[in-house]
Amino acid sequence: MNSGPLPRELTPGQAATRSGFSVSALHYYEREGLIRSARTAGNQRRYDRATLRRLGVIRAAQSLGIPLSEIKRRLDSLPHDKAASKADWANVAADWREDLTSRIERLTRLRDYLEGCIGCGCLSTDRCPLYNPDDVQGSAGSGPRLIDEKS
Repeated sequence: MNSGPLPRELTPGQAATRSGFSVSALHYYEREGLIRSARTAGNQRRYDRATLRRLGVIRAAQSLGIPLSEIKRRLDSLPHDKAASKADWANVAADWREDLTSRIERLTRLRDYLEGCIGCGCLSTDRCPLYNPDDVQGSAGSGPRLIDEKS
């Protein structure tokens, strides 16, 4: 049920309803610097309607497992004092594209390797890309080296 167009400034309750976040989550994101609010003469928070876009990006990125610190770093390039322009959002997207593509490739490799392991269940020491006997991959660096390397 739509009660008409959104006002320019939203109360925390209105912003929470529209974004799907709780009011306490909005306050947390504000403390962390991901969003900002203005204060009324009565010291009540008001969120600019453009904040809903930021919250949409936060929701989507979090659902994909992107850490809040990384989301913040990307959103920091957007203006807080006005609605971000199409060019502003294009810059964020261009900056994020390479990282997201790399993340997709690594997730695909992990999915495919795990699929094989689930299929055989043996974690074969002679051909399993996840098995690392005697930490031979340790000299190449930390983390899951075989998943992170380019195919």
